[in-house]
Amino acid sequence: MDYLNIAMECADSMGVDYADIRIQKTHSEMIYLRNLSLKNTSDSVVYGYGIRVLKNGAWGFAHNNIFNKETVIATVKKAYEIACISAQVKNGEGIKLATERSYIASYKTPVKLNPFQVPLKEKVDLMLEVNKTMLNYSLIKQAMFWVQSRTDEKLFASTIGTRLDISTTFVCPYVTATAVTNDDSQSRSFNIGGQAKGWEMLLENNLLEKAPVIAEEAIMKVNADSLGPETRRDLLLDPIHLGLTMHESVGHPTELDRVLGWEADFAGISFATPEKLKNYRYGSKIVNLSGDNTLEGGLATAGFDDDGVPGQKWSIVKDGILNEYGTTRETAPFIGEQQSRGCNRATYYYDFPINRIPNLYLEPGKKTLTPQELISDTEDGVYIEGQGSFSIDQHRENFQFGGDMFWEIKNGKKIRPLKKIIYKSNNPEFWNSVDAICDKRFWKPYGVINCGKGQPMQAGRMTHGASLTRFRNIRVGGSQ
Repeated sequence: MDYLNIAMECADSMGVDYADIRIQKTHSEMIYLRNLSLKNTSDSVVYGYGIRVLKNGAWGFAHNNIFNKETVIATVKKAYEIACISAQVKNGEGIKLATERSYIASYKTPVKLNPFQVPLKEKVDLMLEVNKTMLNYSLIKQAMFWVQSRTDEKLFASTIGTRLDISTTFVCPYVTATAVTNDDSQSRSFNIGGQAKGWEMLLENNLLEKAPVIAEEAIMKVNADSLGPETRRDLLLDPIHLGLTMHESVGHPTELDRVLGWEADFAGISFATPEKLKNYRYGSKIVNLSGDNTLEGGLATAGFDDDGVPGQKWSIVKDGILNEYGTTRETAPFIGEQQSRGCNRATYYYDFPINRIPNLYLEPGKKTLTPQELISDTEDGVYIEGQGSFSIDQHRENFQFGGDMFWEIKNGKKIRPLKKIIYKSNNPEFWNSVDAICDKRFWKPYGVINCGKGQPMQAGRMTHGASLTRFRNIRVGGSQ
């Protein structure tokens, strides 16, 4: 039965200003091993539909997982009733949607090996071999390996005539080795985030080859020195590390709903307010940060967002200047924008879609520059790989970050591993300190699968990316 047309015809007959329906089936699998023990597996399917109705400047939303004509119509009516009640307490004229045309289209993540068709035993055997390899080192007392796979199949229709058929898939592995001595324990991880691929993603990364490196670097780290008191040093930050840093210090501050104060009671607001557009120096002149929901392999690449707006690329920070936000059809008109950048996404069918970070990345340097050349040009610095702890204030302005692996640089050479390092900075000091970015040959992506936002909270996903980048004269020191 054509539930898309049934829902939209019912909405039109009720005189709505706009309505859409999203039928979504989410298939998720999680496998978790600790040492040589399979601790947990889960395989779940969440299936249903969510319906939005806009009436008199206010939203109504209702969802259901019962598929028959009567229930679909009843769910449309419930969303309509909620919209009418909400309109009684709207602020000013309420919501006006940005202009958008209709589309009839489909999108599917390119997948070579469907992760749900690979036998569980084959997956677990690979994971056991990786853990066994790391545990062969006497100082490695714990090996952990988890992997999450997810496919979302989505049918979307709206009253402006859009009809979409979208299927997205990602796989995300995480591997950690923990080394223990008499007076300390330290971990080293393989964490490149999720990728919009199938099970081939694990095979392409050859984790059996990487397992000895992970274990050996955990041992280096547990035996390493800390850095001592905080002082100003140069930082060389690898792409995986920068994935988290740009997520927190650029991605969230440039979500327009956060800029407008809609997230103030949960995850904070933003210092990057609208009067700063086109004139605020966010970073140095070589800093270009792009929103790009067309990025190949990007976790926010789905052809269209949950407003039915096509994926696109735009400059969030251009030549160091705050240039634009990530927007939706709902948020864009609040700052006079006529069209959305396509950043409206929901996690499950029963979630109301919200303004999310797009695929966001630091463009590579335009001049030819290798990581080794950048290291050779650094007199006193710290090279940080991977991600660790972080903290950022509710305006997304002042922050501190740790990391996963640390190296001291002296006179152009990596001279020793370090541990327990943090750096502290703020916007705009941090991004204005960038003076060198390696070229596009060294650009790497990092896929976030657990970006928490909204009430009730939703876990969003998007991809970040960068090449090795140098930040001058940042506060860096040892932590406890």
